Amino acid sequence: MRANKVKDMWQVGGAVLNGWLQIPSAWSAELMANQGWDSLTIDMQHGLIGYETAVHQLQAISTTDTVPIVRVPWNEPGIIMKMLDAGAYGIICPMINSRAEAEAFVGACRYAPEGYRSVGPIRARVYGGDDYGTAANQTVITMAMIETAAALENVEDIISVPGLDAIYIGPADLSLSLTGTVQVDYTDPDLLAVLDTILGAAQQQGIAAGIHTKAPEFATKMVKKGFQFVTVSSDSSLVQSGAQAIVTKMKGKANEPAADSPY
Repeated sequence: MRANKVKDMWQVGGAVLNGWLQIPSAWSAELMANQGWDSLTIDMQHGLIGYETAVHQLQAISTTDTVPIVRVPWNEPGIIMKMLDAGAYGIICPMINSRAEAEAFVGACRYAPEGYRSVGPIRARVYGGDDYGTAANQTVITMAMIETAAALENVEDIISVPGLDAIYIGPADLSLSLTGTVQVDYTDPDLLAVLDTILGAAQQQGIAAGIHTKAPEFATKMVKKGFQFVTVSSDSSLVQSGAQAIVTKMKGKANEPAADSPY
């Protein structure tokens, strides 16, 4: 089966640079995939992307060695299994708040006896190889999002679920849940301490920790802390910021950017 470069990097202590796709276009996915990201995540939760478009994006990413990951809309086994069958090599699942939810998520990603994923890897076998059915459980990545006060309280139970490969911090929802305000690249000492708590728990369990960030400077700080998966910005934000820079140079001022957001 085709190797999962993200897992290979984690095994030697490396940090993965992940790009984020929200624009519903195979062309933008292919363009992003050719820029050197270690992995690209198709955002089906907050992005503007449906199933058929996501399949085309997976095909576009496959023109490179970038690892294709999907953030599914919710912890629902049907869409999880469809995206794995379509060739996603990792699933990020939002709003995992308990051990039971983490178990249900991991189970949907694993074939029996480790889980309850249905057999039918229609495109995944073409992308991954003829031995996909026997090697997928060891190759496909499961990442549970930690992004609420409840998840923080239950983080040790969540990360101890067998078959969970990593956790992924959603900073906007986490800060909203804890403080009532949305923050992304944290400066608040209390929120930074929360990141340390989650990271420490993941490291103690021996699984990777990831985080969504807005700027490369903050992402670099997170890698130095020990995070092994950092997302920086998104395709839509990169288009917006690039356009704003040109308009500002030509006209002296562009429209005001959107409120603080990683998207």
